[in-house]
Amino acid sequence: MQRLALALYSLLAWLAIPLLRRKLARRARREPGYAHAVQERFGRYAAAFVPDARPLVWIHAVSLGETRAAALVLGPLREQVPGLRLLLTHGTATGRAQGAGLLREGDVQAWLPWDTPGAVRRFLRHFRPALGVLMETEIWPNLAAGCKARGVPLVLANARLNARSYAGALRLAWLARPAYGALAAAWAQTEADAARLRALGAPVRAVLGNVKFDARPAPGLLARGRAWRDGSGRPVVLLASSREGEEAAWLEIYKQNKALTCSGSAQSDIDMGDVQWLVVPRHPQRFDEVARLCEAAGLRVSRRSRWGQAPEAADVWIGDSLGEMSLYYAMADCALLGGSFAPLGGQNLIEALACGCPVVLGPHTFNFAEAAALAVQAGAAVRVRDLAQGVREAVGLATDAPRRAAQAARGEELLAAHRGAALATATALARQLG
Repeated sequence: MQRLALALYSLLAWLAIPLLRRKLARRARREPGYAHAVQERFGRYAAAFVPDARPLVWIHAVSLGETRAAALVLGPLREQVPGLRLLLTHGTATGRAQGAGLLREGDVQAWLPWDTPGAVRRFLRHFRPALGVLMETEIWPNLAAGCKARGVPLVLANARLNARSYAGALRLAWLARPAYGALAAAWAQTEADAARLRALGAPVRAVLGNVKFDARPAPGLLARGRAWRDGSGRPVVLLASSREGEEAAWLEIYKQNKALTCSGSAQSDIDMGDVQWLVVPRHPQRFDEVARLCEAAGLRVSRRSRWGQAPEAADVWIGDSLGEMSLYYAMADCALLGGSFAPLGGQNLIEALACGCPVVLGPHTFNFAEAAALAVQAGAAVRVRDLAQGVREAVGLATDAPRRAAQAARGEELLAAHRGAALATATALARQLG
């Protein structure tokens, strides 16, 4: 039955290849990184790979967040495995761009191939990794089966599986259970993640916590962001890692508030003009779209990519750069967490806390459920029912210095209490490598 199920899945994956090629071509028009080395997506590698005596550790970090998590583990792992050689794979252009900075001499970077038996076979035969590490969530049936068949230990590190993804996996249990069961080990972020992973057959070895608690913002970005915030002349509120639909909803609130304020209506309990707004879209292909939305609403827009020594005066700043999220959090007196005001699961709030930026969360944080719950419980974050309430809360917090400082201090205490997962994960991987 399992063989038949995998064969049917493999046929569907093979039939989807033309659709994947068209999707990549469309993405490449907005993000040129997707046009790079397209044949690697299908297990065909132009450059020959020459193995040597060093153990080749393959880490798959699908996108930007997983790549940053991999970086936190990779540092202590290199210390424990001297001479380690890295194969770093990705699924998105932003992840690959971020990952390039992690490479050392002899390391290799590539796309993870599309999950067909042939592509997986060519990938494993080409690189012959000693250990495969999937960061957080990426489980593919043919990849798991191929690694098991070739004797490549495949493990899941910093593993998370939220309730929604778990329900989806149960609906496809005929594929999910063999894939999770083929893993050599899994180290979960939380007990809830561990329970769901075990229920799908994953060999959970331990609950080590979330490695993202170990993140330390770059001092240079923090210093520049704080200097720019101090020079803004008014408190700064950040809509961080915003997703499609959230910017339009924020603009509607902005316009309604402006109309009420101009009319002198008693219904206006906040003045959104009291603060400097900063919007940072989650995906770079939407930078232009969000800027156009703001301009169409009559707002003066200033984009990070056009700044010189300091931000230009404007109604809204647009953060249209990569790798500078710490800069934006340092610029902000308070942040509204994108992805949490639409049913998208939220983004990583730990980075905001590490930069000393208080956070306001929407109702949807299932991608970071425990971190969000811990932050709210500790008083390091505030949860609201919708974006309108979130805007009121953020403006009030940004303009209340004592309250803001107290919330930032509680955030630092929370981080200090949960650090250590990166080292523990690296140690577990070193032992697995043997």
